[in-house]
Amino acid sequence: MPTYQLYVNGERKEATVDASTPLLWVLREELKMTGTKYGCGIGACGACMVHVGGIATRSCLVPVSLIGERRIVTIEGVRRDPVGRAVQDAWVEKDVVQCGYCQSGQIMGAVALLKATPKPTDANIEQSMGGNMCRCGTYVRIREAIKSASAQLK
Repeated sequence: MPTYQLYVNGERKEATVDASTPLLWVLREELKMTGTKYGCGIGACGACMVHVGGIATRSCLVPVSLIGERRIVTIEGVRRDPVGRAVQDAWVEKDVVQCGYCQSGQIMGAVALLKATPKPTDANIEQSMGGNMCRCGTYVRIREAIKSASAQLK
């Protein structure tokens, strides 16, 4: 099996896995970074969202062999970024989390949205976050937290 050099949350990591192994399983099983969650395995729920090369990516769909030199940011590292920090702080402020299972993917999606659209409208939020499922239905608080994080950013 090949060994892949990955740049995750600012650190070089190695994983010796089959080329077709989804990034999700490399992160969780090989690198022991369990903040990224397995939800559906078909890219429909968003629980496994990470940033790859600055793009919000459903890690269950991407084989590790396609990552190359692109930097990966997971929920464990997103707070190092000012936007990530603002989103996580807003999540706490607005008491978004209920069961919490989807929240790492929700936060990663919100960070990507705010990086692309620093002052999103409700329509922007719904369009961008629409593919992230929350079984507890905290969508109203998610929207409030995104708006709060946006207001914190200069």
